[in-house]
Amino acid sequence: MDTQQNTALTRALAEVPGPLPTSGVIHITIPHTDRFTVVGNHLAQHPDLSCTAVGLAVRIQSLPQGTEVSIKALTARCQEGERRIAAALRELEAHGYLQRFRHRLPGQKVITRTVFCNQPAALSHPRSQTPVAAPAQAPIPAPARSLTHVPGPDPEPDPAPVPPVPPVHPVPPGTSAPETPVPPPPPPAPPFVPLVPPPTAPKPPRPPLPQPGTLTPELDRAATALLSDLRRHAPQFTLSEDDIRQLAPAVASWLERDAHPDTIRPTLTDDLPQPLRHPVKLLKHRLTALLPPPLPGACDLAAPARPRVVVTPFQTCDDCDRAFRSPDPGHCRDCRETREHRGEDVRVAA
Repeated sequence: MDTQQNTALTRALAEVPGPLPTSGVIHITIPHTDRFTVVGNHLAQHPDLSCTAVGLAVRIQSLPQGTEVSIKALTARCQEGERRIAAALRELEAHGYLQRFRHRLPGQKVITRTVFCNQPAALSHPRSQTPVAAPAQAPIPAPARSLTHVPGPDPEPDPAPVPPVPPVHPVPPGTSAPETPVPPPPPPAPPFVPLVPPPTAPKPPRPPLPQPGTLTPELDRAATALLSDLRRHAPQFTLSEDDIRQLAPAVASWLERDAHPDTIRPTLTDDLPQPLRHPVKLLKHRLTALLPPPLPGACDLAAPARPRVVVTPFQTCDDCDRAFRSPDPGHCRDCRETREHRGEDVRVAA
């Protein structure tokens, strides 16, 4: 079997046109006659797409119309898991090869439609500018010539067909011929803009690690001991001295805010991603994103004082014993008016 394979390979290499390269890949190109898909180099050599995304795009492009290409359907067809396929689909969607949108059916049912375009860059140009290849016609075989046939002069080519001239209607004198309205050119198609930014877009800077107000020796010692002890609870967090020295101020800020070490430890080590490739980056993210606020003081926890409402007490009129509101005892309004009319002394509340 080895001899046959080597003989076939040697024969195929001998048929490769031109000199063989001294290094790199050597292509043995055998033309396809059936079951093949044309893939452009803009996809096969895309600088920003992963190999998983390129292979998945080729797989989708080779499927017939109407084939289900959801994440679960592709997982059943491919060896990759759902996470890698979902990430590859997001890459294709970011670069315009894939589009997913919601479509409402007449029965109020909403489904997800998936559209795959083999040339996303062509969507940004109008369809009228896209050259359309003419269908290839089979060559017409020339008639067989006899051995005694003497070639004569070539016949003159047929003249080009003249298009028919439309009839001209006479125009009355003094009137101008009506102008034929020229239809306006179609508006250019809007450029295709991906809804998701590409993976190469600049990412926002990461927030800095929290720093304590005052890094005392006690806080630094406690933070260093907590980071060094993490490997007892999670072997993935076997940190170096430089990592501990870099993360100690952030842990000290947690301790400064009265966070207990038994609370900090599970917050940093629980629910880890599998596999954990960058433990130091995970600790930086959790120490920054999950930093608790400082504990409120006793004055902050006190109930706010309600505004004091001054209530005017009731008084009893000295003349008619009628009740009225006044800060000081005296006469009611009616009795004051009567006494003023009589000229008598009136006790008016201050």
